[in-house]
Amino acid sequence: MINKLISLHPDSTDLRLKKAAVNIELGQWEYAAEEYGRILAGNPKNLAARYYRAYTLVHLRQYGQARNDYEQLLAMAPLHFEGRMALASVLQMLNRTTDARDQLNQLVQLFPDSAMAYAARATFETEQKEYDTALFDWDEAIRRQPGNADFVVSKADILIKLGRNNDARQTLQQAIDNGIPRYALKEWIEKVKS
Repeated sequence: MINKLISLHPDSTDLRLKKAAVNIELGQWEYAAEEYGRILAGNPKNLAARYYRAYTLVHLRQYGQARNDYEQLLAMAPLHFEGRMALASVLQMLNRTTDARDQLNQLVQLFPDSAMAYAARATFETEQKEYDTALFDWDEAIRRQPGNADFVVSKADILIKLGRNNDARQTLQQAIDNGIPRYALKEWIEKVKS
């Protein structure tokens, strides 16, 4: 049906965006990327097409092209949170660790009240085995979203890896005191019992 409508209105960006979204839902990554490419050929400043084409290119493992799209997106919209986070992820996939770190640092600078910005950077630091720095960022994320069990267990997991079971126990107890259900933390509570 969308194809029929597009044949009647070939210049309709809205219809083409809808068609590409359906392609994504169906896992038809190549078709979605082509559709977004058609939109961008007519309007290179279309932020939605730029962002979602990069997204499809990641699924096609065309990381270099995805990086270009994310960078062009951020040149037009520097405060695009998801675009900056996605660019950092792509840079990691390309083994551009320093560039990924720079993007995550910018994310935190641009969105200092965002728990997700700190969590993204903490996840990266954890992967890099920069545990002390990651603990700081997990604390900042938890301070902004004290009810987020994922943040708490990520911090507790690092503390356990470092052999700091008492600190992990305190972190978990504080989370329970802040309203996180005990069952959500059960696995980590068991790890620090000994």
